[in-house]
Amino acid sequence: MDKLKRVLSGQDAEEPSGLAEVIDATSLSWGTRVKGFIACFAIGCLCSILGSCLLWIPKKGLVLFAVFYTLGNIASIGSTMFLMGPMKQLKRMFEPTRLIATIVMLLCLILTLCSAFWWRKAGLALLFCILQFFAMAW
Repeated sequence: MDKLKRVLSGQDAEEPSGLAEVIDATSLSWGTRVKGFIACFAIGCLCSILGSCLLWIPKKGLVLFAVFYTLGNIASIGSTMFLMGPMKQLKRMFEPTRLIATIVMLLCLILTLCSAFWWRKAGLALLFCILQFFAMAW
């Protein structure tokens, strides 16, 4: 426990761990960052579940699913920014090893909303939701 306190307070002489880097990334306290992460992640999960429930509504269900699923993914991505900090999150998202997955995921987020609101194509919205899932998993 003492070693954890030394690492968290920055008094450890060893190479900084991933947790120490996370702590230095933002000016929020560790407790505030964890609470923000939990809140954003819970909102993201709630939006995804709500979207799945709305999928079965006649006519507008697929569009509502696409919108809530996309909002859930955005909230889930935003939740990790509480832990790392926004700039570090963006730097890691656009590293060469993750660049293609990030571009595909962001493009699918935009195309899902476009197909739901402007093009009004439920099939395309569902396809882009599926592609969002695979890009996030990639």
